Amino acid sequence: MSRVAAALAALLCAAVAGCSGAPEQPAQAAPRLPAATGAERLSYVCPATVVVQQAWEPEADHAATYQLVGPGYSIDAARKRISGPLVAGGKDTGVRIEIRPGGAAIGFGTVPAQMYLDRSITLGAVPTDLAISTSASQPVTAVVAPLAKSPMALMWDPATHPDWNTVDDIRRSGARVLMSQGNAATALLTGKGLIRPEQVDTGYTGSPVRFVTDPTIAQQAFATNEPFVYQHEVTAWRKPVRYQLIADVGFSVYPEALSVRTADLGPLSACLTRLVPLIQRAQLDYLANPGPTNKLIVDAVAAFNTGWTYSPGVADYAAATMTRLGVIANDTSGPLGGMDPTRVQATIETLAPTLARDGAGVRPGLKAGDIATTRFVNPGIRTR
Repeated sequence: MSRVAAALAALLCAAVAGCSGAPEQPAQAAPRLPAATGAERLSYVCPATVVVQQAWEPEADHAATYQLVGPGYSIDAARKRISGPLVAGGKDTGVRIEIRPGGAAIGFGTVPAQMYLDRSITLGAVPTDLAISTSASQPVTAVVAPLAKSPMALMWDPATHPDWNTVDDIRRSGARVLMSQGNAATALLTGKGLIRPEQVDTGYTGSPVRFVTDPTIAQQAFATNEPFVYQHEVTAWRKPVRYQLIADVGFSVYPEALSVRTADLGPLSACLTRLVPLIQRAQLDYLANPGPTNKLIVDAVAAFNTGWTYSPGVADYAAATMTRLGVIANDTSGPLGGMDPTRVQATIETLAPTLARDGAGVRPGLKAGDIATTRFVNPGIRTR
C-alpha cells in the first residue's frame, strides 16, 4: 500500500539518532504449547523458519500471518522483524515464523524485488497488479489470498458533497481526484471511463493536508484506515468522511495474496499443502478474536518506530470493517483464501496493457495460472 507521507517521515526518522537500534525484546514469556500433529505438523516439510515478507508496515490488513505468531514471540526493533513459534489452533507446528514489514524496512521497494534479493523469504504479500507487473523478470505465484477484495477506496467530505454516493457522482461533478503516483487503480478508473483523466491529480503523498484544506476534492484512501483516522485522529478534521470501494467498480485485484517465487512451487509443495490451510484457518481465528493479534501489531509498530503510526482504535476499526465490507470473506470460487481464476484472468486483461505501456515487465501471453494457483487451498475452509 502506498503511504508516501509515512515513507517521508520514516526517512526522516532514520536520520535521527535513537529511531532504530533497540535491542530485541521478548514480548512475553513462552508457555509450553502442545505439539501439533498430523497435517498441522510442519517440521520436516517446511523451512525451520517460515519467513513472510509483508508489503507495508504492520496493520490489521495483514492479520492472517500475524495470527500465526505464537506466545513467546520477540520483536526485533533494530532489524524490524517479529519472530516466534508458528502456532495453529494453540498448538506448536514445530517450526518458527518470522514476519518482516515492508515500507521503511525494505527501502520502500517492492515485495517481488525483495523476494528475489533475499532467498530466505518463503512467502511475500503481492497484490495481483504487482504480480502482473513483475511477471517477466521476478515471477511470483500466489498460493492463498487472505483478503477477498481490496479495501482501497475513494473518499470525500459528505458536508461538501451531500449528493455524492458513488464514484460515478465524482465523475459527473468533474471534481479533482487525488491519487498516488503509479497507483494501478488510477489506470482502471480512467481506462473504464469511471473518472475522467483530466480529473486525476497524482500528487497524493499520504498527508491529510490537501483534503483538510480543500474538501471539494476526492481522495484515495483505505476503508480500513482513513475513515477512522480522519474522524478520530486528524485533529484538523475530526468529522466523518464517506467513501466507495474501488473494488466495487471493477478493481478486482487480490490485495494481500501470499506468494512464492514461481520456481519454488515444486520444492515448497509439501510445505504449502500443510501451511496454506493453516493460513486460511488463522484468518478465521482472527475474525473470532482479533484482540491479541491487534495488540501484537500495535506493539510492533511502536517498537519499529519508522514514522508509521497505528493505534488500537484503528486496529479494532479495521477488523470490524473488513468483515462488514466483505474484505475478509469467502472468495467467489468458494473458500476463504481462494482465488477465482476467471477473476485473475480478467484482471490481467484489464491491467496488463496499461502496465506494459507504462514500462512494467509484463510477461507476454500471461495467464491466470502463471500468477495464482489454488492447488494448496482447502476448499472446505469458509466463513459462516
